[in-house]
Amino acid sequence: MKKIPFFKMSGSGNDFILIDHRKPLVDKAQIQEFVRKVCRRAISVGADGLILIENPDEEDARNGVHFKWHYYNADGGEAEMCGNGSRCAARFAYLKGIAPKTMAFRTLAGIIRAEMTGERQVKVQMSQPQDLRLNFPLDIEGETRKVHFINSGVPHTVYFVDQVDQADVFNLGRKTRYHQAFQPAGTNANFAQVVHPHSLRLRTYERGVENETLACGTGAVAAAIIASELGMTAPPVEVQVRSGEILKIHFERAGDGIAQVFMEGGVRIVYEGEMWEEAWE
Repeated sequence: MKKIPFFKMSGSGNDFILIDHRKPLVDKAQIQEFVRKVCRRAISVGADGLILIENPDEEDARNGVHFKWHYYNADGGEAEMCGNGSRCAARFAYLKGIAPKTMAFRTLAGIIRAEMTGERQVKVQMSQPQDLRLNFPLDIEGETRKVHFINSGVPHTVYFVDQVDQADVFNLGRKTRYHQAFQPAGTNANFAQVVHPHSLRLRTYERGVENETLACGTGAVAAAIIASELGMTAPPVEVQVRSGEILKIHFERAGDGIAQVFMEGGVRIVYEGEMWEEAWE
């Protein structure tokens, strides 16, 4: 019977399955089906996503890259970047001896740099934000809403609300995620409440999970940057996500743009185990 060793990890409420895939264990031709099945809650391991840690390409290794990852959402689709997943990957790689405390790894969004700042604290350099659009109208079922957009590694739309606890995250989030304005890739949908000039509360409907999640790192980055661009906040910005945990977002202004974007927060190991074949049948 085939068994696959893995870690179950949580980054501020986002949970992930991590597999050391330097020696291949999963058939890449069947990876989407495999991810969908093992990410099912209640009848398999269950997770928001799955991460494969692999050896870097030769050129990357010569340039100081310690590993590469492949990140898959629970629906089996591969995504360019996941902020909380990247922090889990960094701690996993450090614990496995794959990388030192200060490390670099390859994602579809480019090379990401990370640092273990404590036993359970990880700080990662995020992708350079792109495609910032502020205050544009979005028509949803005959009602025009003012929204903001940025790609912080993956696409994010942000709504600012007075009371985030009262936001209709699932219904409005799902309509936003599939809106024709964001096709073909779709978008994540975030609902942010400004608490004070260095603090936000945030809830996120995540593309690929197709539901609200307890945290979204790239969403926290998107909300913090957009709030700053609108004059609502100034860096560093602490973002309280649905799990109640805090993500600290650091960034600098560079001319007309944003640079040196980092996200810092806690990572926990939930358990280590082996998946039996029944987990992906």
